[in-house]
Amino acid sequence: MVDIHSILADHRSKAKTDDTPEIGGRNQELGPSTSEIPDVFFDKIIVDFKLSRVEILVLMYIYRRVWCLPNLHRSHGISQMMSHTEMAKNLGLAIEDIYSSLRKLEEYDFIRTIRAGQYFSRRFFSKEMDASFGQTYDDFEI
Repeated sequence: MVDIHSILADHRSKAKTDDTPEIGGRNQELGPSTSEIPDVFFDKIIVDFKLSRVEILVLMYIYRRVWCLPNLHRSHGISQMMSHTEMAKNLGLAIEDIYSSLRKLEEYDFIRTIRAGQYFSRRFFSKEMDASFGQTYDDFEI
């Protein structure tokens, strides 16, 4: 039987400390976070395009890296450089599944490859939807 003293000894405070883990070169507090995903993704993209689970994972991973995390190229809809191997590891997928999904997402025009590991992703997933929601890219056309 475990006693209360051993449980308390292992307890970590939720208050921020200097030993907060670093992820991607910046401190990350443990706990829930949120990302802004437009409702059009749930209402239109998933319904109309019948994306596979893996394609959804890859699209959301890229979308989050472009639009939901700090990104110098956000106003252009361009991600920072990403490692395909790291993406596969973070998503728990085989690298072949990553490559296949990237090709499929490019066919749907949800993403465009700038160079290997860097992608252009529209805020509302398609040029038509971006225009209807007033999203522009500083006259950036790829």
